[in-house]
Amino acid sequence: MAIMELKMTDTCPENAMEILQSISKSVNLAKDLVERCQIGIQPFSDPELRIIIAQLEEVIKHIGECLSLIPPSTFGDQQYAEVAVRSLSKEMQNAHFEAQTSETNEQDTKMLSLEEQPKEKQTPKEETDLYSIDFEVSMENPQLLNTPQLIEILKSTSWVSKRKHGSMSGSLTTFPQVGEYMEPLYETFFCPLTKKIMDDPVTIRSGVTYERKAIVEWFKKFNDSEEIFCPITGQKLMSKSFNANIALKSTLEEWKERNQAARIKVARAALSLASSENMVLEAVKDVQSICQRNPYSKVQVRSVGILPLLVQCLEYKDKDVRCAVLELLRQLVEDDNDSKEMIAQTTNISTIIKMLSSSHQSIRHASLLYLLDLSRSQSLCERIGSVTGAILMLIRIKYRRSIDAFASEKADEILRNLEHSPNNIKNMAENGLLEPLLKNLTEGCEEMMMEMASYLGEIVLGHDSKTYVAERASPALIKMVHRGNTLTRRAAFKALAQLSSYQPNGKILEEAGIVQIMVEEMFIRNIQNEPMNSKNEAVAILANILDAGIELENLQVNSHGHTMTSDYVVCNIMYMLKNSTSDELNNNLIRILLFIAKIPRCAATIVSLVKETEASYTLIEFINNPHEELAIAATTLLTVLSPLMGNVLAERLCKTRGQPEDLVQSPTDTTPITEKQAVSAKFLAQLPHQNLTLNLALLYNNTVPTILEAISQIQKRGTRSSRFESAYLEGLVGILVRFTTTLYEPQILFSARTHNFTAVFTELLIQPSSDEVQRLSAIGLENLSTESIRLSKPPQIKRKKLFYLPKYLFCGSSRRRKIPLCPIHGGVCSSQNTFCIVDAKAVERLLVCLGNENAEVVEAALSTICTLLDDKVDVEKSVSMLSEANAVQHVLNVVKEHKEEGLWQKSFWVIEKFLNKGGDKSASDISNDRVLPAILVSAFHHGAGNTRQMAEKILRHLNKMPNLYTSNYTM
Repeated sequence: MAIMELKMTDTCPENAMEILQSISKSVNLAKDLVERCQIGIQPFSDPELRIIIAQLEEVIKHIGECLSLIPPSTFGDQQYAEVAVRSLSKEMQNAHFEAQTSETNEQDTKMLSLEEQPKEKQTPKEETDLYSIDFEVSMENPQLLNTPQLIEILKSTSWVSKRKHGSMSGSLTTFPQVGEYMEPLYETFFCPLTKKIMDDPVTIRSGVTYERKAIVEWFKKFNDSEEIFCPITGQKLMSKSFNANIALKSTLEEWKERNQAARIKVARAALSLASSENMVLEAVKDVQSICQRNPYSKVQVRSVGILPLLVQCLEYKDKDVRCAVLELLRQLVEDDNDSKEMIAQTTNISTIIKMLSSSHQSIRHASLLYLLDLSRSQSLCERIGSVTGAILMLIRIKYRRSIDAFASEKADEILRNLEHSPNNIKNMAENGLLEPLLKNLTEGCEEMMMEMASYLGEIVLGHDSKTYVAERASPALIKMVHRGNTLTRRAAFKALAQLSSYQPNGKILEEAGIVQIMVEEMFIRNIQNEPMNSKNEAVAILANILDAGIELENLQVNSHGHTMTSDYVVCNIMYMLKNSTSDELNNNLIRILLFIAKIPRCAATIVSLVKETEASYTLIEFINNPHEELAIAATTLLTVLSPLMGNVLAERLCKTRGQPEDLVQSPTDTTPITEKQAVSAKFLAQLPHQNLTLNLALLYNNTVPTILEAISQIQKRGTRSSRFESAYLEGLVGILVRFTTTLYEPQILFSARTHNFTAVFTELLIQPSSDEVQRLSAIGLENLSTESIRLSKPPQIKRKKLFYLPKYLFCGSSRRRKIPLCPIHGGVCSSQNTFCIVDAKAVERLLVCLGNENAEVVEAALSTICTLLDDKVDVEKSVSMLSEANAVQHVLNVVKEHKEEGLWQKSFWVIEKFLNKGGDKSASDISNDRVLPAILVSAFHHGAGNTRQMAEKILRHLNKMPNLYTSNYTM
């Protein structure tokens, strides 16, 4: 059809250029058709072939006619034009064609390799061969280029079979033979000088065509005076001028495009077949070389469906294959955002991330380079960062510069690219890379600062990170709170709340000036129509900061000189506490009061205000609040205030519905003890023990059996089942002790006897988990033992009856059965009814407690032993009983181990009793102790009044001082 159109072309001179271009295209088409006939790819019958030959002859004739119509100015030289056309057509004029049949497809598929390129002919006068050389098979057949047919060709090659049956080593030749030149190769395509296919062909005066650069270099060898010769024909040239061979250049470009497309399809077929890793590697490398020569080929590579095949190849174990595929993928996405989007949709980025931890450095580097190119697309940054572990891996590589500097540098570049996504910045911060977030927080625009502050409030930071962030970010966050809009303030408050929750940050934030800003938010600032309640956030942050142990007395809260402990702060907090309905706000207000109340002077101020404002009722009501943190905070504050206003709190507690019995709960076998239960029990234990109203209220509400049941359960399962078990047990024992201070009340006395308090406290003396339980138990036994003197009575003598029975009616002994009397108290004693600690076998356990390292436990135990040496008991028998238990040595050890004034007073008092009432043995044991005199001398010189007097008396007993007078002192 193209030939017929050519015959009808207008041949007027004005269209000479168009004519020549049309001639060139037609010649190329005819040449291609002839070649197909010759090698059997496109067989024709004899009649068809004759028609084609006749048409070609007419085309050649028509070329000559058109040539005479082309003006000389078109090419600058009529002779040159004639030579160029003859170069295009001579072989067509001499061509001889033979009809081929479909059987030609059975010929060998021998193709031209680079080593088989045509050699230079001797001295041709004109360039004659524009067409194929020694080709038997061409793969230009469109049907043959379909993937299934190519796969069959690749399967049938000796290379594939060689790789299946032999070694994988050695040079690879079959795939280049199949894929290097899929289009017919022509001798005219080669430059006679370079022996390479030309890119820019030009024709000189001799009619020979060369590569422009090559002939220019050749001409430079001749001076202006020298004669110039054609390097191939030897013909003398009149000038160095040449003209572009437009027809050949067009033919070359079309040939390269078709050859390139064919090679890409062959590569796709090889990747589809993937019969071996070497085949895949060769195909990938061939596509790489194509893309390097022509950037436009990247579009063709993407369009034929190679991308999914490349992605599959990433699963290969061979590191060379994976590296080559990654390099090709990077080549395809380089400087092309559209390509990046397309490839990113095909590629599983998580697979690339996994390769970052490969043991092969080459794979790690290739993966990083590919990710780096992808990360330059802003739209892909979010996707890369969303892959699980991607940012974590990149951060790890970034900080391992000493191990792999190149990888560290590329990982850092990728991370900087990923910073375009705010979500990635958040992810980086969560994985330890805080700098991007902090930079945007301190230097970014207002919107970015707000977003970064919001992220800072959401992410979970490690302790070290919290300190670093507080140092860097606190000034900016405080500024945002003070001057920002509502959204900015909310984000800043959120971030400051998290930073302040870490105690070591308290000092950092305080130095940044946060206290003044928070106090202003609490007491002064009021922004109309602000949807957030900044007071809640400010109070929470301030409470967190005070929890860091900051010195409060000198902590300025405003420009008027008020400090954190001033009445100004306490009064405002009390006012807010009275009028607040927010449980969270009340909880943090009470937390602030707790920190202030730890200072004795400030505690008195708080107590005064609590009494004046009736805030005690509010605080007691909070004990019943379902908000557990608020209930705990309120109970703890009341416990701290109880030494200063305990009776007031006890009276008001008894007037509160559900109290005080709700403060004591028996634990279940499955439910662990809570903090609320522990602080509630401690609060009851701390209130004044002698408050009869509270003790009776507890008694009437059947609290004692509940306490004893709870103690029993804790003893059975141990105090390690919950972190609050021990504190709860201490509180329960403390509540029991309070009953021992009001035993004069008959109902309380009855309850103590009924539940055998003496046995309970004696058993608790050996509780190993808590010194406080031992101390409280000893105090309880001391209170009970003190009552034994009053409760121990001689047996009552029954009156004789008025009538007598005859002697013969009496059975048994005639002697009256005697009731044993307590040697210490002189009456009828028992551990249950008179609380006798001797009968309860508590003395031995009290002596063991004297060896405790805790001075408070020792003092409580020694005080209980002192009740057995009271002037109202039989001291001599008591001393004798204690001597048998080696009590003297225990007391002497107490004097040696402890320096507390109270312990020395009690110890010296006991030692004096043993010297006076213990006889020679006790006096000998005391006088033979070599350390005691030095301790007595020290107490005599440095002790308080009573201690010094007792030390003096003992020294006189030991004949260490002159006996001038006798001091009268009793405990």
